[in-house]
Amino acid sequence: MVKKRLIAFIAIVVLCLTAAGITSPHLVKNLRLGLDLKGGFEILYVATPVEEGAKVTKASLLETARNLQKRIDSQGIAEPEITTEGSDRIRVKLAGVTDEEKVRETLKKPSNLTFRGPDGKVELNGSDFVPGGASVEFNQAHQPYISIKLKSASKFAEITGRLVGQPLSIYLDEEVQASPVVNSVINSDTASIEGGYTYDSAKEMANIINLGALPLNLTEKYTQSVGATLGQQSLHQTVEAGLIGAALILLFMIFFYRLPGIVASITLITYLWIVIVVFYYMKATITLPGIAAMVLGVGMAVDANIITYERIKEEIRTGKSMLSALKSGAKHSFRTIVDANVTNAISCAVLYYIGNGAIRGFALTLLISIVVSMVTNVFLSRVLIELLIKANVFKKPSYYGVKESEIRAL
Repeated sequence: MVKKRLIAFIAIVVLCLTAAGITSPHLVKNLRLGLDLKGGFEILYVATPVEEGAKVTKASLLETARNLQKRIDSQGIAEPEITTEGSDRIRVKLAGVTDEEKVRETLKKPSNLTFRGPDGKVELNGSDFVPGGASVEFNQAHQPYISIKLKSASKFAEITGRLVGQPLSIYLDEEVQASPVVNSVINSDTASIEGGYTYDSAKEMANIINLGALPLNLTEKYTQSVGATLGQQSLHQTVEAGLIGAALILLFMIFFYRLPGIVASITLITYLWIVIVVFYYMKATITLPGIAAMVLGVGMAVDANIITYERIKEEIRTGKSMLSALKSGAKHSFRTIVDANVTNAISCAVLYYIGNGAIRGFALTLLISIVVSMVTNVFLSRVLIELLIKANVFKKPSYYGVKESEIRAL
């Protein structure tokens, strides 16, 4: 049984360190970097309606953000970050962009919706439609189609009368979205677009028409540019400082806490690896504030280990056995660690709720770090130390940072 516990300890350590060592280079290489680390620019837009008297709605703001996403994708820019803020703002972050002016000119143009005949002539534009008048309906066969509302029935009747049996193509920003055929003269302010749509594709087309019917002007409120060289320099300096700091922390833990310090070093490495894995699979973007939150998470993880090990040392000094000292010290320290982490988690939740941009990234990173730290630096650390103690190999108090002279009679 003693040998099995020692083998279990070695197996867990080897598994954690091997997994971290093998996968970390691939994970780190493929993490998404923010513009402050990769270079690029950030723009905060304020949206205003093109037509006087119109209003910016949440739906039109979201559709404008989606349209910006499409425009950016057409430029071949990888992994843009586009978020809406408040009732009339859109924040765009583009990393790794070289021709900044060209992209900015493309983004700030309002969406241009047109309906064109087979000869390319513009027959209708966004102003001819009722804002928000496109919706998804279902026919008698329960097939989805797009219902649209126009401002002028007579104008639509004249156009459809000329184009019976011909396509009336829908364009958004010079890109064809669909080419429905006019089946008959439509003398009404309501029309339908059919063509074997699924609900999702019909909804997307309705959103496109609504976006063009209520286009928004985008005004740059705030811009920030980071050169690629400066971004790479920040990244290298951050990584270098992080490695030096981590090495000093591990040496500190091993020097003051001996065997528990070695266990803490293993769990800290595991903690960092799991955080990177979580970020990789979340496809999260790593920024300087995010790295700052990760470093702060390391500090909190070290605090959790120190609190636990100091309580264990106190119990050993009272003359208790190693196993009793571990159980008592872990029990008394657990409440303190949980209280500290819960208050920090509440702070993170508040920051995420009221903050935006970098503040939300910082809060989310720290919240993830807190959860992972509880798993690795509290539970995993205790399991590893308990395996060592029960293996009955490292029995001397000096292995746990306590001198024989400091132990009092129980």
